[in-house]
Amino acid sequence: MANTVYENFVLANEIEDQYKSHLDLMRFCTIDNSLVGEAGMKKKIHVYRATDATEKLGVGEGNSKSITVAYTEEEYEILLAQNRFDYYDEEAMTDPLVVTTGVRHAAVDMFNTVNTDIFAEFGKATLTHTATTPDFACFVDAAAKMNVENLEGIELFAFVNPEDMAKVRKALKDDLKYVEAFARQGYVGTVAGWNLYAKKDAVEGTILGGTRTAVTLFNKPGINIEQERDADHRKNSIFSRKYYLAALTDATKAIKITLG
Repeated sequence: MANTVYENFVLANEIEDQYKSHLDLMRFCTIDNSLVGEAGMKKKIHVYRATDATEKLGVGEGNSKSITVAYTEEEYEILLAQNRFDYYDEEAMTDPLVVTTGVRHAAVDMFNTVNTDIFAEFGKATLTHTATTPDFACFVDAAAKMNVENLEGIELFAFVNPEDMAKVRKALKDDLKYVEAFARQGYVGTVAGWNLYAKKDAVEGTILGGTRTAVTLFNKPGINIEQERDADHRKNSIFSRKYYLAALTDATKAIKITLG
């Protein structure tokens, strides 16, 4: 007589990728940890901009205009980013991964929120360049519009949608160089002094780039964590909060490249 066995199953726990983009934009902006104040308070910032003046000239011709720089005073509001994760004791005892996933996502969600605001400031770039193809000439012309006297020693970077990155690879071919020093997550290659990074939530058809001085993250250091417990209902709440604001502080150091 054969043995009687119970039906078995294999349980695999997987946590889906909750990052909108794994690219940490804090290293692509200037961090100012001197922020003071509370949510809703105003901070006035001088935003510098430059006019375009690149011209295509013929033999014997000279420039008819020059790049000019000016600033406007803009007012930003200090932001309070906060999230809350609730769980019951019974949930934690039944499946501990519920708590692990919730706590992890609290940090991921904060990362996504701050990253989105930083990227939005690059999107306010007033320097623009339009190209039919993201080739070598495209990035050379974009660099020419930046208010940078010496490109040597200055890191220029650009954020590219993965769909557009395929076009970049095809257009650049052997012109796309690989620098080991920049071999970090998201880095694809370097062309004409621009370090290119794939960013999955970047808008297709638009490449944003610049230098670290374009955007400043005014930041209160650290994330405040607070916990509450409703003992009667065995409910636990974890709050994460951060005070910050992201601002385009030098529009002469950011550019928007439009393909098409």
